[in-house]
Amino acid sequence: MLEAGGVISLVGAGGKTSLMFRLAQELSAEGATVLTTTTTRIFMPAEGQSRCVILADTAEKILEQAAQKLNEHRHITAAAGLSADPGKLAGLTPDTVDRLRASQVFDWIIVEADGAAGRPLKAPAGHEPVIPSATGWLVGNVGLSAIGKPLTEQWVFRSEIFSRITGLSRGADVNAEAIAALLAHRQGIMQAAPDRCRRLAFLNQADTLDGRAAGTRICKLLERHGTGGIQRVIVGQVLAEPPVLAVCDL
Repeated sequence: MLEAGGVISLVGAGGKTSLMFRLAQELSAEGATVLTTTTTRIFMPAEGQSRCVILADTAEKILEQAAQKLNEHRHITAAAGLSADPGKLAGLTPDTVDRLRASQVFDWIIVEADGAAGRPLKAPAGHEPVIPSATGWLVGNVGLSAIGKPLTEQWVFRSEIFSRITGLSRGADVNAEAIAALLAHRQGIMQAAPDRCRRLAFLNQADTLDGRAAGTRICKLLERHGTGGIQRVIVGQVLAEPPVLAVCDL
């Protein structure tokens, strides 16, 4: 489903940063030029994630620096500067990402467009996620490690909103039905999706038999009760091999 280049925005929780850098490494290994960035905040990437980081707050400044670095680095990370949060980088505005895409300098731009405070699941507040309008692919990420865990802030960021969207009571065990509802709901993690983008769900952390079974059930629930515009569900484990375990086209 990924072809020709464009902007991929990652939303949700449960491994977005790891997915962003894995995609960047695979695409750049195939010869593409790739920019990784955020419209929220991310930790400064480790050398194994991204060896070239540009800190500049406008598209023009980023492009000027990138012109000097792309011969050596097919993959570059850019951010507006250092965040007030220790060790983190401040995000670009969606308009800056759109201008970077319009320049056609990078084949791919991958954007972490949501924050989840390290939890495997989240529900968005009204101002989230922060998605550039140039987004061609929107990937809703969920962490299957939350299956069977209680619906509390320890496991679900903005658990009160999650409860309202999915109907699952606070403190009850998170299940496949609740995750499917979060993906399909108009106020779920695909909220604010640009009209023409393709929507995919990545069910991460399927590194156990229970996780894989939950991923399969979520696919079936979306097929049965509505997809919320999602065209493909990928069940996987971004930090392990193989990263993709199953694909379900809806």
